[in-house]
Amino acid sequence: MKQTNLASIEPTAAAAETGQTVTELTAARIRERVISGTLSPGSHLSEAALCEELQISRNTLREVFRLLTTEGVLRHEANRGVFVTTPSISTIIDIFHIRRLIECSALAGAHHRHPSVGKMRAAIDAAIRHRDAGEWLSVGSADIAFHAAIVELADSPRLSAFYAQISLELRLVFGLIRDPEYLHAPYVGQNATILAHLEEGATSTAAEALEKYLYQAERFILAAYSRAMPG
Repeated sequence: MKQTNLASIEPTAAAAETGQTVTELTAARIRERVISGTLSPGSHLSEAALCEELQISRNTLREVFRLLTTEGVLRHEANRGVFVTTPSISTIIDIFHIRRLIECSALAGAHHRHPSVGKMRAAIDAAIRHRDAGEWLSVGSADIAFHAAIVELADSPRLSAFYAQISLELRLVFGLIRDPEYLHAPYVGQNATILAHLEEGATSTAAEALEKYLYQAERFILAAYSRAMPG
């Protein structure tokens, strides 16, 4: 996924062009940094630095912080400032529970010629390119795009919008693992296998493979989390 420079477009002009408020546009750009892995869990967000970079007022930035805190992306600590949220074990378990409910059902009921199958293929191709270039954060972004495309197989805009929030939290989970190659390398091939089953019309087999994959990924991340967290 291409990373966006938050300062590349003057926020007021960009907001006018897109129809979004400056607050909405700025929040979207911070979300992009989380999705791309540029902002990792526990990162401190400096008001002064962001106001200068984004060319916005402190009041606007604080409004953005309140919005993203409500979404669970950021957390505020008294006398310390604002930080990117660090997911808890219960959050990780819940995310994977939701993913199995949504993704496996979407895949099991999919048509192998659905337009989102092409998006799944494009995400795998991107993951392979980034893997070969050693760009492991981008491999993670491609993995998130692959699974978002699986959800799109359900043809529910509301479900896809809900899953976008799950994807954001998933990137925070990914950020807990300090070695992105160790995290993402095993799953590029598994994504390709799932897609191959779908393209053959074997949707039940694809869904079963995905369910096994998601249980494996959950155990992997929980084990890595337990090793990384103090105490």
